Amino acid sequence: MIRMIHLNKIPIILEADPGRVITLPSIYPGLARIKNVYKRISNFSDEEVIAILSEVHELFSHRHKDIEKLFMGNYEFFLKEYASFPELTDNKKLLLGASLTKEYSIQSAALFNPSMVPHPDQSGLKEGEKRFMISLRSTGEGHISSIEFRSGIVDMNGNLELDECSRFALTGEVSLSENEPDYSLSFPFSSGLSERVLFPQTEVESMGMEDVRLVLFNDHGDLTYYGTYTAYNGKEIRSQLLETKDFLNFNIKTLKGPAARDKGMALFPEKIHGKYAVISRQGGEYLSIMFSEDLYNWNDYQPLMEPEFPFEVAQMGNCGSPVKTPAGWVLLTHGVGPVRQYSISAALLDLNDPTKVIARLDRPFLQAQDEEREGYVPNVVYSCGGMLYGDIFYIPYAMSDSRCGFASVNINDLLKELNASR
Repeated sequence: MIRMIHLNKIPIILEADPGRVITLPSIYPGLARIKNVYKRISNFSDEEVIAILSEVHELFSHRHKDIEKLFMGNYEFFLKEYASFPELTDNKKLLLGASLTKEYSIQSAALFNPSMVPHPDQSGLKEGEKRFMISLRSTGEGHISSIEFRSGIVDMNGNLELDECSRFALTGEVSLSENEPDYSLSFPFSSGLSERVLFPQTEVESMGMEDVRLVLFNDHGDLTYYGTYTAYNGKEIRSQLLETKDFLNFNIKTLKGPAARDKGMALFPEKIHGKYAVISRQGGEYLSIMFSEDLYNWNDYQPLMEPEFPFEVAQMGNCGSPVKTPAGWVLLTHGVGPVRQYSISAALLDLNDPTKVIARLDRPFLQAQDEEREGYVPNVVYSCGGMLYGDIFYIPYAMSDSRCGFASVNINDLLKELNASR
């Protein structure tokens, strides 16, 4: 029984904002349509083009940074991909680019499934403060998911405050790799963290980049952020890995091997006896652990925990990467019980041999309450990873696949209850 854990609900809610828009190339059905658009614009007088562009600027320039650069980029994209058109004036190029551009609302459906890690920049803080960042799964038209970021500060008293979110959103510059579907992505140095959006770029993730589990990985003092996520193309899933040191430049790579075929891979924040280690869900319902000398290849796994208690009778999984404490690795888990009720619990793994489960709670400490139960998928709380700072374990969590909240728990209370359950 859980008796001693005091869960603190932090009064911050992140709601989906349909006004968060990016621009994408507007794919018309076939080259003939694009040629028709070109012909119409080429026949406009210079005065007509200037008048149309003026109206476009009035309607859209406050919604996007450097909108002319976006339009010219889309003009050049179609010129390269589809055909070589006779030369247009610069204004007509901009208008053609604008006509081959669409806005996409990345949060029109939901904002959910967060993870939380220390921010790469800890400069300029007051005593006792810690800057953090969170990843978020944004879902828009067509149920396509992308990845966004937010930042904030925890003060010496444990109070959490989020930084203001920019009104702009941009997708960065993509460089495709010869090892398809790997690619790299970079953002302007002048862009803010909350402006950067990782939107699907390859066929394997064309219908979504889902549930990124961020972790700050320490390899003998060399710090790298990794994020495992599920790529979805509408038919199949694939485990992918993003890696970055600054959240300006990203490398996206595919995880390979028979053990990397299911959802929910969560990387330990350091190597275990010289090997990378991952907690994953296998068979859709139980947790496994796996080790590899190669970060990108996962061939074998062994069962770690199976559903045992009523709150996880249907299935269980992890809620992010394990957190290191002197008592062992604290692993947040999620369980699915009757009427598809998701809840969050915890287990304790041996520090030197995490294949050994020292203890696990026999019931959840976080369940959807009151208005948290209502949303796109009712009765769900879900996290992709929390952050330990001092004695406080901060847990961002999704409410019914629609919005995000924050909770915290004293890690000593959680460990005490875990030890009591042994």
